[in-house]
Order: sequence, then C-alpha cells, then structure tokens
Amino acid sequence: MEESDKVVFMSLDPGHFHAGLIHKSMYPQVDSTVYVFAPDGAELKDFLQRLEGFNTRSDNPTAWNVEVYKTPDYLNQMIQRKPGNVMMVAGKNDHKIDYILAAIQNGIHVYADKPLVIDQKGFEKLKQAFGIAEMNDLLLYDIMSERFEITSILQKELSLIPEVFGTLVDGTLEEPAITKESVHHFFKYVSGQPLIRPDWFFDVTKQGEGLVDVTTHLVDLIQWAAFPEQVLDMSDVEMLAARRWSTPLSVEEFQKVTGKADFPEFLHKDLKDGQLQVYGNGEMHYTLRGKHAKVSVIWDFQAPEGGGDTHYSVMRGTKANLIIQQGEAEAFKPTLYVELLEGQEKELEQAIRVSLQGNYPGLGLEKLSDGKYLIQIPDSYHVGHEAHFAQVTEKFLEYFQKGNMPDWEVPNMLVKYFTTTKALELARQNP
Repeated sequence: MEESDKVVFMSLDPGHFHAGLIHKSMYPQVDSTVYVFAPDGAELKDFLQRLEGFNTRSDNPTAWNVEVYKTPDYLNQMIQRKPGNVMMVAGKNDHKIDYILAAIQNGIHVYADKPLVIDQKGFEKLKQAFGIAEMNDLLLYDIMSERFEITSILQKELSLIPEVFGTLVDGTLEEPAITKESVHHFFKYVSGQPLIRPDWFFDVTKQGEGLVDVTTHLVDLIQWAAFPEQVLDMSDVEMLAARRWSTPLSVEEFQKVTGKADFPEFLHKDLKDGQLQVYGNGEMHYTLRGKHAKVSVIWDFQAPEGGGDTHYSVMRGTKANLIIQQGEAEAFKPTLYVELLEGQEKELEQAIRVSLQGNYPGLGLEKLSDGKYLIQIPDSYHVGHEAHFAQVTEKFLEYFQKGNMPDWEVPNMLVKYFTTTKALELARQNP
C-alpha cells in the first residue's frame, strides 16, 4: 500500500478511554504516527499513558509514534495543520457534533465514538454533516462495537433462518418483538486498571443522558438484526413511551471513580440531599416498521464480585424466541438460548451443526432441563469488549479503502439518532 493511501489518525481532545482502545492493535492500512490535538490535562495524560502501555506490553506490543499538540485551540489547530486525513473523536458529547461538522466542512473524514449527538438540536447538525460528507465523498462513521459480539451475531443469524425462527412477530407494548437491555457500571476495570472517569462524565449536559448514550448501541442492534442491510427511514419510527430516572452517587463513590476530593461546582445543580443524581437510566418503547421494540439502560455504581456490564436481549419469532442473557447464572458471560415454540429440534440442529459451521466452526447445541437450548460457543469467539474496537476499526478501514459505505449505513445512522433523541424529548415531557 502506498503511504499516501494510508489512514492517518488525528485524535481530537481524547477524553474517553475508547479513544485509546482503537490503538490497542495496529493495522497495515494505518500510518504508525498518531497526531493528537488536545488541551493539557489529566485526560490527555491518560490517553498518552494508555498508548504507551500498548507500546510497551510484553505480548504483541504496538509501535505507535505519537505527536502531540498541546493547545486550548485544539480544533482550529487540527484543521489548520491537518497532518492526517481522519479525525478520531471520543470525549465530551455536547461539543462532539460541532467537532464533527467542522472536520467534515474542512475535508476531513470522521471516525467517532458514540453517541454522535445527545439532543435534537445536535441531530439537526448531524443531518447537515452527512449532507456535506456525501457531496465531498467523506466518511462519517460511528463506532458500533456491539455488532461484533458473537451472541448478537448468532442471534441475528438464527433469526434469518425461517425453519428455526419463522418471522419476527409484531409484538405489543407489553410484550415487544425485540427487547434490548443493558446494565453498566460507573466503577470498573479496563485493561486491568481501575477506570478513572473525568468529573464531567457525570454531567449529563456534557455526557448525555442514558437514553441517548448507551442506547445508541441497542437501537443500532435492533435495526441491524431486524432489518439487516435494509435502508430505513425516520418515518419508520413511532415513539410510543419513554422515561428516565437517576442513579444517586455519594461523595465517597464520586471520589473513588474520579479521584476528585468533592463534587465540582458545575455538578451542584444535580445534587439532592448531598448525593449526585445522574440521569444515566432510561427506557423507551417504539415501533420500527410496525415491530414493537423496547430498549432500556441502567447505570449502577459497581458490578457484583466477578460481574461486569451485562446485556439482555430477546428476539421473538413465530416459531422460536432467541434470548441472550449475561447474569449470574451465566457467570456474567453473554450466553445465547433458543426457546422453540413448535418443537423444530431437527431444524435447529441442522442450523447449528451444518448451516452456521462454515462461518462459525465449533458451535454446539445442548438441551437444558427447562426445555430451552443452549448454543455452545467456543471461548475463542468471546474476544471481549476491548477487542471489538479493533474489529469495528477494521470495518471502517474497509469502507475507507473502498471509498464508500453500504447504502444502508448512513440512513440507518440517522434513523438511530432520530430514535434516541426523540425518546429523550418524550421522556423529559413526562418527568
């Protein structure tokens, strides 16, 4: 590959650890120099330490060369100098869309952590950014790492086998066709180290409420699984109900996760009875092309011993239900079950042991005492959250080399952010 054809990343104000995770691996299509434009401070230091850790690890170390421009005028400096061709942005979500729009207006491709926008005002700017990107053959892509989780992949694959699944039911408000729920934790370990979050992460005016943050992944998975490679439209969405609620944090918990001695002044607006009220929780009910969907996200402070972030999902078909669980019974590991409604055991066995073996060798099937079937997935497929960042980055690089994305990606990104911001708008009307 010619050097001029390579992706050269410019990391803008990397305030979230996801900015570092895309560099946990190296890629032949990516130049080894990473240009960083950011204000001086703890977040920049954390990013640089993370890359240094990848460079100096004993097992398969990376070889990133990092050039840093420490400046409060980081956005303008990046645009004026433009040493790279792709802006990577992961940090404060309130200004992210302004950074994205500025990059696109100046001929720079964008690879961005979710969410791209956290309210409907931002959504209008996103539409503008995609319009300019299309006119100038620029890529604007968000990091949908959860598409690479093996249980989500196999749930989708099985839903496309009519002999096993039938077709997706329409569902109801009480019993949706698709349910996606996730539980996250403010305090956790990343790459073996306690994750120190910036204090602004707990300000939902900067980070975004739960309804527009983690839900980005869940809404994306619903679109990706229920209507694979189909172009969706905002008119396909009908928002039915949405609600939001807070997680209280004590000052001791805040100290543990941020390293700060006390709540900063900008968070005082969210204090109640001495505790910080973080609106990280939310639930939405909507239909997508007439199929009922439920999405919910919960933020707790810390996972139980041996636990971690969890995902629960159900796709309900006319012949079977496909269920992902990740609770204590599964040792907090994503696990896929099939509940047959018409006793089509031979068809399920054919799907697992024959149809899917070509792409996913080693799959097995076990009938459980409750009548459900456990899909046995070799450990090698459970690569974990951090490894998914390399997988989604490789997908972005594939699109970059082709010079375009599939025709469904951009419209479906717009539908996704229309859905999340619409849910927040409705939830705020019903406090």
